[in-house]
Amino acid sequence: MDGGSEYTISRLQKDESLEDIVQLEAASFSSPWSREMLARELRNPDVARVYVLRNRDRALLAFCACWFIVDELHINTLAVRPEVRRRGLATKLLRFAFREAAAAGIRRATLEVRRSNDTALRLYERLGFQVQAVRPNYYSHPVEDGLILWSHELDVFKADPQP
Repeated sequence: MDGGSEYTISRLQKDESLEDIVQLEAASFSSPWSREMLARELRNPDVARVYVLRNRDRALLAFCACWFIVDELHINTLAVRPEVRRRGLATKLLRFAFREAAAAGIRRATLEVRRSNDTALRLYERLGFQVQAVRPNYYSHPVEDGLILWSHELDVFKADPQP
């Protein structure tokens, strides 16, 4: 667990917040993950991780679902409640996930993002990701290219003091 006076970040161990996560996912994406897809992540704890960021009242503000696969971190979905976006919560949550991954011996990370998602692209670039490939017409609603980003610098987060 990580946190400060305002927020706590932890790995979700069971589905006690699954409905909140499903609602946040649906509010954030045009093709959201289903409840079953998210529940499946929780049933596969050897590979899948779901990290949650909550406020002092334990309300879910953000979550990140990812996989630890051998020496790679695959970030599958990341969402922040609309009313608290652009306050650094995604950065805090990702830094936490990166530290956890680095501590597990993972040295690189990958994710996909819509070409038009400039806000996410800026966030990921600030965290050391670079566009490595394009998946034409990967997304639907609307149809759009997916950009594949990689970071090969996760070990810099091992001793990262920031939450």
